[in-house]
Order: sequence, then C-alpha cells, then structure tokens
Amino acid sequence: MPIYEYFCQDCEKKFDIMVSVSEKEKGLKVKCPACGSSKTIQMLGSFFSFSKGQGRNSGGCCGSSGCCG
Repeated sequence: MPIYEYFCQDCEKKFDIMVSVSEKEKGLKVKCPACGSSKTIQMLGSFFSFSKGQGRNSGGCCGSSGCCG
C-alpha cells in the first residue's frame, strides 16, 4: 500500500497515511490526526527506486549522462 504525505492547513502539521490506491481514487476524505481538521492538502513526497542493472544509477536527473545543471 502506498504512503501519502499530507499537510494540515489549520495546525500546520505534516502527517502520513497508508491507504490503497483504489480507496484514494474513490475520493478519500483525509482528516488531520492531530487536530481533526479536514483542511488537509496532499504533498508531493519523495520516493526510492531500485533496479537491477549494471551497478550504476539508471534513472533520475543524474542518469548515466551526468547531472542536470
């Protein structure tokens, strides 16, 4: 199950929820666990990717051709 990162606009706390993609697509109403507010926004979280390859970073900005500049 994916983990989604949220921010509460009322108490300004960040929190994570773990929910299935199908449940999220149905229009999940997320409430802040700290204050109970429904004024939450989803944040763009980071992720980790791993692939079997030739031992080099095969994705992202830096790829095999060097870093973006």
